[in-house]
Amino acid sequence: MAPSRRFNADEGGYAQPGDLIEILRPAYQHWALYLGDGYIINVAPVDDGAPGTLSSTKSVFTRKAWVRMQLLKDVVGEDKYRINNKYDSCYTPLPVEEIIRRAERYIDTEVPYDVLASNCEHFVTMLRYGEGVSNQAKKAIGAMGLAVAVAGAVSLLSFAMGRSREKRN
Repeated sequence: MAPSRRFNADEGGYAQPGDLIEILRPAYQHWALYLGDGYIINVAPVDDGAPGTLSSTKSVFTRKAWVRMQLLKDVVGEDKYRINNKYDSCYTPLPVEEIIRRAERYIDTEVPYDVLASNCEHFVTMLRYGEGVSNQAKKAIGAMGLAVAVAGAVSLLSFAMGRSREKRN
């Protein structure tokens, strides 16, 4: 597939086959891989056994995703997007032909999905680099760890203060 001249991403020029596309949704980023000719491959949560549209609520609770080849403009809708090959400094991209060949094997298949361990960003980085990575998931896991630590500290402090009051009475 040839590069598309129909879709100019915000910052970064025209998408080339194998590029990672970051779609800036209101509460999260959705990731896709550009195939060429205006098409991308991405994962969407499975809803009742049929391909569904990606929504943040569905993606948190689903365990399966449907791999879809779609027009970039249809997936983006009114949201902004950009080419974001941000991991190129840490991982060597596979040859474009290999990226596309790997991607095409997944079209119209169901894959495991987990918002923290196997999400849309993991999927497309696995295609591009041979390894699935997601800073978005790492940040979420870190935030959850911080929340658990704070909750634990508050509980411990409450327990200690209660014991202190008991000793005074």
